[in-house]
Amino acid sequence: MKWFWVLLYNIIFYPLLFLFALVGSLFNQKLRKGIIGRFQAVNQLKIYFNNIDANKIIYWFHASSYGEYLQVEPVLAGVKEIEPDAIAVMSFFSPSGYEQVKAANIDCKIYLPFDFPWTVHRALRIVNPRKFIFASYDIWPNWIWIAAKKRIHTNIFAARVKDHSSKMKPVFRNIYRTVYRSITSIYTVTEKDYIRIQTLLGTSNHSLIRVLGNPRYDQVKAHADDFTRERVELLLDRKKRLVAGSMHLEDEHVILDPLIAYMTQHTDLKVLWVPHEPSESEIDRLMKRFQQSGLVAGVLESDNNFKISDEQVVIVNVVGILSKLYWQGQIAYIGGGFSTGIHNVMEPAIARLPVIFGPKFHHAHEAEELLENGGGFCIKTGEEFISSLSEILSNKDRLMDASYAATNVIHQNIGSATRIVRSLIRD
Repeated sequence: MKWFWVLLYNIIFYPLLFLFALVGSLFNQKLRKGIIGRFQAVNQLKIYFNNIDANKIIYWFHASSYGEYLQVEPVLAGVKEIEPDAIAVMSFFSPSGYEQVKAANIDCKIYLPFDFPWTVHRALRIVNPRKFIFASYDIWPNWIWIAAKKRIHTNIFAARVKDHSSKMKPVFRNIYRTVYRSITSIYTVTEKDYIRIQTLLGTSNHSLIRVLGNPRYDQVKAHADDFTRERVELLLDRKKRLVAGSMHLEDEHVILDPLIAYMTQHTDLKVLWVPHEPSESEIDRLMKRFQQSGLVAGVLESDNNFKISDEQVVIVNVVGILSKLYWQGQIAYIGGGFSTGIHNVMEPAIARLPVIFGPKFHHAHEAEELLENGGGFCIKTGEEFISSLSEILSNKDRLMDASYAATNVIHQNIGSATRIVRSLIRD
């Protein structure tokens, strides 16, 4: 039965996906960058490994994008600490990971080559990794199937299967079952994920499954510890400021008008507005929108030692500093919850901020934990957003309770990276 799904994937599913991607790349720059990078990837591997000792230990890590790389980072650092002479290959699916990640622990950085059988065979023959390690969810069938055939250990950590996931639905379930059964070891985030993956795998399963948590918590905590403590004020000593991080247009449509109306009545509230993908046209549009509403707005064009000007609204036109900006606020709204799914809620949580976000959060276990513990607040309308914002900021005890709950979620989950590293070395 497995061969039926292998043939179906290679003859129909993946060729169609490849064709759609080629057509889409004509109109989408990100897609085009990824496809060009994948065409070049095998040759990059060939050049890099041409002069590498065949006896070298090689670990190949893969993450979909920059967000998933943040899960890899503490694990990769831990592996390198134990085996400093090992070579680390880091592959990405998305340009956001390939272009943004610059780390000393990475020896060879590439786009993940195409999932055609001949491409996978060639890449694995060149690299011959001791282990091929996937972060969270971005697994590709031929990479798993062919690695298993070559007796290369495959692993997925921070693995999750959500309620009503497509992985559990007819047809898709059969394909995913053949893929997951071919993975050597699977490390889940929670016990619920463990049970769902066991259900997906069925009884004829030889994969090793462990519950080891999410290493993203360790990454967020480590980066917070590295941030100069002289800049960090107690929450109540900070300005009454909302940090709106990774904002999408869909978030703007829901919360911006109610927020502006609220700010005209509560002039002590300030806002840091951070677009998900800032551009000059986007910054200009937002400036006009705030100024036409009678609010004083400015633009942050550089990190400026993280000193924020005193305008009511500051629009951020700098990439890569959002995690530090959260320490300048008292509450956060995280974008993506009305479109592709919320972005990183851990960074504001470790900065002691209560976190508000939209309804598309179920891919993020940490958001679920924030909700359960009282540090997170899900909203579906602009009215709900203002209600949550007002409730928290108008009551110091409520603010401090939510702040403590948010930070406590991070501290309760620290240690996953160490467990994963130990298991990767041992299993």
